[in-house]
Amino acid sequence: MKYKLIQKVNPNNREEAPLWYATPITGEAEEADSATRAATANTTTAPIELTAGLVHLTEYAISKLSKGEPVPLGEMGDLRITFRSKGVADINEFNPNTMIYEARLRFVPKRAFRNAIIQQLTFENAGVLADGIDYASLAAYRKAKGLPSGGGEDDGGEEELPFG
Repeated sequence: MKYKLIQKVNPNNREEAPLWYATPITGEAEEADSATRAATANTTTAPIELTAGLVHLTEYAISKLSKGEPVPLGEMGDLRITFRSKGVADINEFNPNTMIYEARLRFVPKRAFRNAIIQQLTFENAGVLADGIDYASLAAYRKAKGLPSGGGEDDGGEEELPFG
């Protein structure tokens, strides 16, 4: 997985010096048609069958989630609704229309699914974003800033770093 280094100020303490953070670089999502063809390759399932299944799953998920019920996604995990709420001292003053906010969909992966992904995950530096300039690599950033090379660190994306 590629990441880019970006310098950010701590929003809780703007007096502290900015720190460098890795930010994931995600690719473009492929079209659903391509995804269903890839997912059904070397199987007896036709891509159109998977597409139909996803349409039905979407309709089912909307129905279940709108009732506050989780949606099981097989070996991947569950999809559920979460939200935040303001508090009140007197229970009679609680108004769900104004006090419940930030409703979100949350995917909760099953342990085996999560581990299958995390155990194989590697990270690759794909550049640095600093002062409005997008440097192609850490080495390019260091060179432009007149900094010494990192001496074996992940300078240009060649080295993959294991996660776990």
